[in-house]
Amino acid sequence: MKEAGCADCAAVFDWCSRENRKGENAVFDIEEELKKLPAQPGVYLMHDKRDEIIYVGKAISLKNRVRQYFQSSRNKTAKIEQMVSRIARFEYIVTDSELEALVLECNLIKEHRPRYNTMLKDDKAYPYIKVTVTEDFPRVLFARTMKKDKNKYFGPYTSAGAVKDTIDLIQKIYKIRTCSRVLPRDAGKDRPCLNYHIKQCNAPCQGYVDKESYRENITQALDFLNGHYEKVLSLLEERMLKASENMDFEKAIEYRELLSSVKKVAQKQKITSSSTLDRDIIALARDDRDAVVQVFFVREGKLIGREHFHMTVATAEDTGQILTSFVKQFYAGTPFLPKELWVQAELEDSEIICRWLSVRKGQKVHVMVPKKGDKERLVELAEKNAALVLSQDKEKIKREELRTIGAMNQVAQWLGLDRVRRVEAFDISNISGYESVGSMVVYEDGKPKRNDYRKFKIRTVLGANDYASMEEVLKRRFSHGLEEKSRMQENGVEEEFGSFTRFPDLLMMDGGKGQVNIALKVIEELGLSIPVCGMVKDDNHRTRGLYYNNAEIPIDRHSEGFRLITRIQDEAHRFAIEYHRSLRGKSQVKSVLDDIPGIGDTRRKALMRHFKTLEAIRDAEVEELLKAPGMNRAASESVYEFFRKEAEHKTVRVQ
Repeated sequence: MKEAGCADCAAVFDWCSRENRKGENAVFDIEEELKKLPAQPGVYLMHDKRDEIIYVGKAISLKNRVRQYFQSSRNKTAKIEQMVSRIARFEYIVTDSELEALVLECNLIKEHRPRYNTMLKDDKAYPYIKVTVTEDFPRVLFARTMKKDKNKYFGPYTSAGAVKDTIDLIQKIYKIRTCSRVLPRDAGKDRPCLNYHIKQCNAPCQGYVDKESYRENITQALDFLNGHYEKVLSLLEERMLKASENMDFEKAIEYRELLSSVKKVAQKQKITSSSTLDRDIIALARDDRDAVVQVFFVREGKLIGREHFHMTVATAEDTGQILTSFVKQFYAGTPFLPKELWVQAELEDSEIICRWLSVRKGQKVHVMVPKKGDKERLVELAEKNAALVLSQDKEKIKREELRTIGAMNQVAQWLGLDRVRRVEAFDISNISGYESVGSMVVYEDGKPKRNDYRKFKIRTVLGANDYASMEEVLKRRFSHGLEEKSRMQENGVEEEFGSFTRFPDLLMMDGGKGQVNIALKVIEELGLSIPVCGMVKDDNHRTRGLYYNNAEIPIDRHSEGFRLITRIQDEAHRFAIEYHRSLRGKSQVKSVLDDIPGIGDTRRKALMRHFKTLEAIRDAEVEELLKAPGMNRAASESVYEFFRKEAEHKTVRVQ
């Protein structure tokens, strides 16, 4: 295995991948490969039998660390045992130091997101306020990244909306320009913008304000962003009172609204410490499967915001391990690093992580576990917030289960079925028989399974015959499934896969008795045993109930089961309508009449105006067709013969 410094990590990984692909058909002897491991720092990658990376870790000594996974005498958790049972091969990358291994581990975890690593689910870019102090006439801008461009950045903030509101407020108070003109080069080249006319900008683009005066406004804006609100509050209050005394009430109201906005911004900046250091306060709450990490962002002694992050708890067993995974993943991607991290528990590899963070920031970063006083109370506050989020999420999960699995169980109970997990619903859509289509939507455990949705273009039915169209769709769906199952059995494949081989526990038809009977007929002809019910609508086209076993089942309209039925019915209808609309969009005004010899655009329109519907044209005799404007005997006979041939063809194909 090739050795590498930090700068060569990506190249080494590519080299490793190429080498492994060369021998991917060879048998990987784990015992033999363990003997070859070097006693050097590096990163190891575990692969499963499909060659997916399932775990990435770092080690001071690759030889000692990787061998531990395969030693039967070592006490391993159930999760690690499960991971080890899936390892088909491993590879490793040697680095010059443990610090380089840490950097590479972070990069590989972020790139491959292995299933057995404790993963940070959130991947957010936090906004900043950027003041372009390098310009002669600076601007105050919204920024997603902090660059090394000598401009001033404030943040990161957790709310993009709050950042935009603050920028808007600053521009109004200090009359900061919003244009992107290069000044003073472009001064006077164009007229001033609307902001000048509504008195929210002093128009430096016209030379109406000099550089020094404008810079004074920018200095005050910087003070504001640094949390010095007292001057602004007193200034606005003074201007509001003066405008009121001068009977300029419109101006007074404007200052009053600005004053209110500043107070709202100031209230958000809660003082947490007399220290002016930047710090992040990190704590978590967890259960058997998940963890929530809460971070308080403190800048210059002020709490500017907080954010929570969901993590999957994989092989990590204790709080320190989870926090270590979070710190490595989160701070590998964030552009801003605080001077201090206050954490709930001691991090693994705390010293090496401090060194890594310090290298990234360019100055010393401290990681500490507060043990007493206000510092400990702030960490406890973060932990309480994390616990609250975790409990709220559990409540959300419970509500979601009631809405999905619970609703499905309710439907099964109404129908007297033991279990309903997979439901398929069908609908037909057409306009006067043109471009008839069918839709199949699938719900599993109360949730739509969109990968299994299917569309059907009606092939054998002429005109608007929903029953015959539904019969065709169901025959095609289940015949296809039976054929696939038969082929799978011939090939010795037992597991069902795909939308056609998996049959539903319940078939739901968009309609009542007629549609249900069509479905039962198809099911019986194909030798299947699948319960079928109809989703019945009232006179206002709203879901009313279920038709099952020749009776309408009374159901509670305020129940989750009823809401699920409504969602399924609406989804089947939506899917059919969208498919039909897409076909209409492709053919625009195409009609079945366009396929008849001797019938052009003029005669087609004349026939539709005279007979109103396609069905009436189909049923008309030659003499009746002659009465339509522009129709002669040859054209009338052509229409008559066309529909008679189509009817004969349809009868033969359906039989």
